[in-house]
Amino acid sequence: MQNDHIKSAEEIALMRRAAAITDDVYEYILGIVSEGVTEAALADAIYRKTVELGASGVSFDTIVAFGESGAEPHHVPTDKRLQEGMFVTIDMGAVVEGLCSDFTRTFAFGDIDEEQRRVYDTVYEAQKLALSAVADGTACRAADAAARDHIARCGYGEFYIHGTGHGVGTEIHEPPTLNAKSEETLAAGQVVTVEPGIYLPGRMGVRIEDMVLVGEGRPFSRHTTELITLRQ
Repeated sequence: MQNDHIKSAEEIALMRRAAAITDDVYEYILGIVSEGVTEAALADAIYRKTVELGASGVSFDTIVAFGESGAEPHHVPTDKRLQEGMFVTIDMGAVVEGLCSDFTRTFAFGDIDEEQRRVYDTVYEAQKLALSAVADGTACRAADAAARDHIARCGYGEFYIHGTGHGVGTEIHEPPTLNAKSEETLAAGQVVTVEPGIYLPGRMGVRIEDMVLVGEGRPFSRHTTELITLRQ
């Protein structure tokens, strides 16, 4: 792999395979979610399904966060049980022949309130803006600003507490880094994540993440980023 982290056609193909497995796992999880299930149980199910579908393993420790647990970007799954009205954030990835995928979705379980909807819509629009900003020759800080400025305009700037994305390859986190302090520039052939989020302590969190090939602009995942509501 080159020093600028531009991926070969073979590497990109393997990452697409890893992303396809992640997509299939997410679809499986949406079909088994039920009231009372624990975060840890879903995380275990994600690991088992990922390996069953042909990955060598998960690319990082799976995050499953219910309700207020979602306010922790790196939440470790617990025995917390799912209840109606909660957001569920799932952050997961697969490894195929040494190449990684990275994917996050937040969905609703049962009816949500107006603030939850507003937070989700804000992150949804921020991610679309940042995806549109990812292009060959674009400063990484500009891609970050596309999401961050929108979230700030909507009144949630102080609750966006991490960068907008990072490179992915043989490591789940590699250059370039999309944040406000980055001095890097995006280059065609790099694969990066776009993952804005809002985290309200004691209340909720929402994060939406896709991998994208710089120069192409189409997310690796087939799954919608529009809000999905599951019901018992």
